Amino acid sequence: MMQPHMDELCSVFPNEDGLFSDYYTEENSYEFCGHVLKITQNFSADLGVAAPVWDSALALCQYFEEQKMSFCERKVIELGAGTGIVGILAVLLGGDVTITDLPLALKQIESNVLANVPSSWAHRCQVRALSWGHNHNHFPTDYSFVLGSDIVYLPETYASLVRTLQHLSAQRATIYLSSKMRREHATDSFYEEILPQHFQCQLLCRNEEQNINLYKVTKKEPRAGEQ
Repeated sequence: MMQPHMDELCSVFPNEDGLFSDYYTEENSYEFCGHVLKITQNFSADLGVAAPVWDSALALCQYFEEQKMSFCERKVIELGAGTGIVGILAVLLGGDVTITDLPLALKQIESNVLANVPSSWAHRCQVRALSWGHNHNHFPTDYSFVLGSDIVYLPETYASLVRTLQHLSAQRATIYLSSKMRREHATDSFYEEILPQHFQCQLLCRNEEQNINLYKVTKKEPRAGEQ
């Protein structure tokens, strides 16, 4: 789901905790916007944090449902997709969607796309590898929406994430980011200090019980006299 290498992931979720140490598969169903999504999660040391459906992803899907969102004829990209649940819902809501993560997560995403996206809509969904700050230039700059859920938790990746967001939203995309606000990972610093240097950042809603914030992020308007 995230972009760091596995040694960095292990520093967040230590091996001795036993998390992801055994391989197993779990299938769950979720219903949003009138669509039932059947999502397979492949828990393993290789996939690590890319395996689960995180609460922040469900919160973003719930927001789309509450707002009656439509992505009809809009170009959408999801970052750090993990299981792909958010991007898959965007496809079902009419979007032309690119779902991205590191190469190790793509097989899981592709399987979930096949299970949920009708074959007649397959041309509106592609799954691609994207490593923030490294190969985002291989992607266009004309997306209407950029989506991300629980992708802000490792400070070492924040600068790369901002560069990638700047590239993908160069033509004034709307960015939706849903995050568990982990103090130990300086998530609040990303939204309150780092991101506002480059973007307008609006808190749309907060779930106190789950400690999840949902933000709308847009390109800063130039000041008077600036080009």
